Amino acid sequence: MRRYIPLLLFALLLLFGCASHFYTIKAGTVHVYLGASDAGKVYFASSLDGYELHELARNEDGMWETSVPAQREFRYFYIVDGQVFVPPCRLKERDDFGSENCVYCPDL
Repeated sequence: MRRYIPLLLFALLLLFGCASHFYTIKAGTVHVYLGASDAGKVYFASSLDGYELHELARNEDGMWETSVPAQREFRYFYIVDGQVFVPPCRLKERDDFGSENCVYCPDL
């Protein structure tokens, strides 16, 4: 049943057209998903490693996916086809460049 949760969430996103981003937590790891069906390349950057870019691949559900450790708080954003993308997320924080980043907090 748990392996169908991302697929169910993706289907709900398509039906209701709201957020294109969500995450799940599995065995101490955060699995981050981005629905950007028209994107050619997607990168994930987080404060966990100094905002190094990590190229993502599509999973079998058509979502862009990555996973990172879930034990501590971090900030993150995406680069979608060369453009910075900060998805709708529960927590956001302004950065030093006048933009925003999403914030993952393991306690929430």
